[in-house]
Amino acid sequence: MKALEDAAGFTRLPPIVAIAVALLVSSGLVWLIAGSGTLAAGYGIGLAALMAAGVAISRMRQTPGEESFAQPDWSVTVAAIEQPDTAIAVTDRANRLVCANSLYAEWFGISRAPPNLSLDRESLERMVRAAREAWRDGRGLAEPLAQEGEGDAWRGEAERVGRGADYLIWRFTALKLEDPVARVGEWISGPLGAFLSNSGIEAAVVGTDGAIRAVSTGFAERATGDPLATLAGQDFVAQLRSDDRERIYFAREGRRGTPQMLVQVALGDPDDARPSRADEVPSLMLLVDSGVGIGGGWEGGGNAAATPQLEALLGALPLGLAMTDRDGRLLFANDAFLRAVALEDRGLPPFPSDLVVREDKSALIDAVRRFARGPATSGDMAVRLLDQPDEPISLGLAGVRGLGEAAVLLSLVDTTEETRLKHQVAQATKMQAVGQLAGGVAHDFNNVLTAIIGYCDLMLLRHTPGDSDYDDIQQIRANSNRAASLTRQLLAFSRQQTLRPEVLQVPDVVSEVSQLLKRLVGEKIAFRVHHDRDLGPVRADPQQLEQVIVNLAVNARDAIHSRGDGTGRLTLATRRVSATDVRKMGSDIIPVADYTVLVVQDDGGGIPQNLLGKIFEPFFTTKEQGKGTGLGLSTVYGIVKQSGGFIFADNTTGPDGMAEGARFTIYLPVHRGPERREVREEAASASGWSAGGRILLVEDEDMVRAVAERALSRAGYTVTVASDGEEGLAAVANDGAFDLIVSDVVMPGMDGPAMIRAARKVRPDLPVLFMSGYAEEHLRSEIDVAHMHFIAKPFSVQQISDEVARVLAESRVKKPADSA
Repeated sequence: MKALEDAAGFTRLPPIVAIAVALLVSSGLVWLIAGSGTLAAGYGIGLAALMAAGVAISRMRQTPGEESFAQPDWSVTVAAIEQPDTAIAVTDRANRLVCANSLYAEWFGISRAPPNLSLDRESLERMVRAAREAWRDGRGLAEPLAQEGEGDAWRGEAERVGRGADYLIWRFTALKLEDPVARVGEWISGPLGAFLSNSGIEAAVVGTDGAIRAVSTGFAERATGDPLATLAGQDFVAQLRSDDRERIYFAREGRRGTPQMLVQVALGDPDDARPSRADEVPSLMLLVDSGVGIGGGWEGGGNAAATPQLEALLGALPLGLAMTDRDGRLLFANDAFLRAVALEDRGLPPFPSDLVVREDKSALIDAVRRFARGPATSGDMAVRLLDQPDEPISLGLAGVRGLGEAAVLLSLVDTTEETRLKHQVAQATKMQAVGQLAGGVAHDFNNVLTAIIGYCDLMLLRHTPGDSDYDDIQQIRANSNRAASLTRQLLAFSRQQTLRPEVLQVPDVVSEVSQLLKRLVGEKIAFRVHHDRDLGPVRADPQQLEQVIVNLAVNARDAIHSRGDGTGRLTLATRRVSATDVRKMGSDIIPVADYTVLVVQDDGGGIPQNLLGKIFEPFFTTKEQGKGTGLGLSTVYGIVKQSGGFIFADNTTGPDGMAEGARFTIYLPVHRGPERREVREEAASASGWSAGGRILLVEDEDMVRAVAERALSRAGYTVTVASDGEEGLAAVANDGAFDLIVSDVVMPGMDGPAMIRAARKVRPDLPVLFMSGYAEEHLRSEIDVAHMHFIAKPFSVQQISDEVARVLAESRVKKPADSA
């Protein structure tokens, strides 16, 4: 135990004392064993040297954790060096990144430590030199520092720190380098540019990629018409145009402007001794007007200097004028000439012969040369332009002298607007003629259908279901009704069909037809309906309005199916448009009033632009043969116009600017008058009128007259027939005891209205029922006959019998009231 305690006490001695004791003990043992003091002394000295070296080496390899000082917390250091405008990094002697703030990470990243940053070669050399100075002198400076191809620059400063001077602190601040090109751009867009423009010099700063960086106000005004336009980023070359003689003009001004002389000034670094090409540095472009006294006028001198002023004068005239030289080359053309030959966007060709058709080229070339080389005379010739090969126009030619290169003056009246009006008038005349033809054909055809349907009804009275002829008669009658619907379409197009207008709400009509539309368009097409609030009532025929909606929906369905897989959208919407909204629209077509608007829109690809003006024409269709008559949209147009409304067709565009679908917008005027409901009650329920009475039937068509006579006779009436107006008037004069006159409107000789006016001189209270294939509203506006009634052709036997009974019942009710 005592030995252990002595050993423990030995280990508790200070390290230096323990080592000295051990050294003395070991030297003493060597002296005792060897018996030599010299050997013992040498052994002690050598062992002491080895122990000293070991202690020194162990201290050099000592880890930071073995030091007596606490390990540093670098997160506290990072928080302390966080600054908003200075990037800070700490490196050790091995150039390893110890810590850095967030701005350093944003500017340079943390993958590299100073001085080995991602900089250009010169900046790296400055960084290495600054690091060397900092380790040697305690501080080093490196500026400017820049990255390859970047415009940013910094100032770097290194400082040696630490207890053992083992670290460098790097501080980086951003440098704001002055851009000489930007300064020039500021000058050009400011007062200096205005001074240059006043002197006839326009300026622009253009980058190496040809894009404009800055322009003077005069350049912007001549290039775009707006002096405040910056034109930054636009192509400089696109603002100019050159002719075949390499003269430069502003593209917007064309040849009506003055030629420009282009001067290019490279904006390179003046301190850079290396020769630089103009396309490697930004440039200052100066456009010097030909009128500015720099080396005289343009080529030719003399009279040529006055040509720009002459061109400016001719450019202001409304008459189309152009000038050629003696070789027939076009020198100038004003806007009116370019419009007349449809070359506003394409520019002027080299020769006038390029404007006309091939057959007129040689004659025009000879005429220009003759006027250019002969005496100063004038004349004209008929030519056909390329864009109007079917319409010859008169081209004036005049030889001129004393205007420099100009030798021939060409004159051409701009007939663009006149041609457009001619086309519109021709189209309107054609549509009116087609409408009149359609109405006449439909009227005559209705007479035939009236007879066919009437005879079918009479035959069906003698046949019952099950008879061998019953089904055939029904088939004839069904086909006759289909033909009658076709005539109604023709009358709708010519705005001569019979309408039964009522005061109604458009959403109610849409609701009535919605279920039918869902079945028509199918499940693949999403059908949506949206109604605006506070819609005004309209006065229209609900059945005809339903036909309009169905026709537009079917066209939209076909357009969607033709596009691809048959999936799409169909939207019906109603909107309220006030008179204020119409006034803001500034439309020359729609009168200022309140409207209820119906919009039918699809995404079926839209209508080709060249067909938008033709879609309402009769018999025009884009569908395959046998799949469309071309009367659908013409019928829609006729119904809307006859109802006092307006319809417009246009295309909707998608995000890419391409046509996405078609949109039909129908404007129906809001009805402001009292609500009128025409209640047509049957005779039996209205007044108890029993069949019987004397009727005068006046009809020039034998078959219609025969059917109507048989129908009324079977109903119990005594019928007297007449084949024209004179015969009918004679019947009234000879025996005026008729209860009712049933008369056609259009007859040879005396028509129906003239006959009725003459008959009412004898019988003022004599009721009249007109028969016609034309529209009732049209006849009421054209015929000045009071208390007239109307039945549209074709009609069935039951329809004419019921209508006669109703008119007789109404007249019987009025007579006691009149006598009272």
